[in-house]
Amino acid sequence: MLTRIGALLRQAESTDNPHEGEAFMAAAQRLATSSAIDLAVARAHTASSEKRATPTQRLITIGEPGKRGLRTYAQLFISIAAANDVQCDIAQTGAVIFAYGFAGDIDVCEALYSSLLFQMVRDSDAYIRSGEYRGETTIRTVVETRGRRRVSSQVRKPVAGVTARLNFQMAYASRIGARLTETKQETEKKVVAESSSDTALVLRNKEIELKDYYSSNSKARGTWKGGGRADAGHSSHARKAGDRAAMAARLGNLPEIGGVREQLGS
Repeated sequence: MLTRIGALLRQAESTDNPHEGEAFMAAAQRLATSSAIDLAVARAHTASSEKRATPTQRLITIGEPGKRGLRTYAQLFISIAAANDVQCDIAQTGAVIFAYGFAGDIDVCEALYSSLLFQMVRDSDAYIRSGEYRGETTIRTVVETRGRRRVSSQVRKPVAGVTARLNFQMAYASRIGARLTETKQETEKKVVAESSSDTALVLRNKEIELKDYYSSNSKARGTWKGGGRADAGHSSHARKAGDRAAMAARLGNLPEIGGVREQLGS
């Protein structure tokens, strides 16, 4: 009703014909009176709904610098962001992410991250407690000092708990990103099919606007290397377990679908 009254007010205030203006205003007043809605409230609602969304930047705090696990936490957020039209820069410590995107899309990322981080940590803790990784070995690089030389060699050692946890969480983040990307693509395809021919153009314009905004505002240097340390070792067992856990993770009410629709309507 607010939208209907607001539309009449907009027509009344934009016409050059005084008789049309009076007619639209009278119609708006009748609807407002019958619905007990103040005209000022309807006018404010219309003004708010017609504000055009533009990209913005938001600081996302992942954790305290130096805290263990931050880089895989950051990888989870970045995987979610990539599937929801949000670009990211990350501080070297992995403790802070600079998110660039439309406010609604960033809101979706934060909501998904809050839920999925809890699930990822819970599931990786359960995996470590199970001890299933202990039967696996991994190749590690060992550096020794021989006289004045430093010599590196590769040795096979049992997988450590920290290695298993990192591999579990890296695989988890990757699979979550793939799931969300697939959902987003399916949703956009459906929206485009059900909407006007302009919808695809709207999505494309949104993508270009975000890229331009990111290029103008990002101060990033270099490329982030990802969630795991190069010397952390590899555990295929932990990666498979992380992938399975992510496949079973609950994505809530899939707010990224609503995010696509809301952005199209803005």
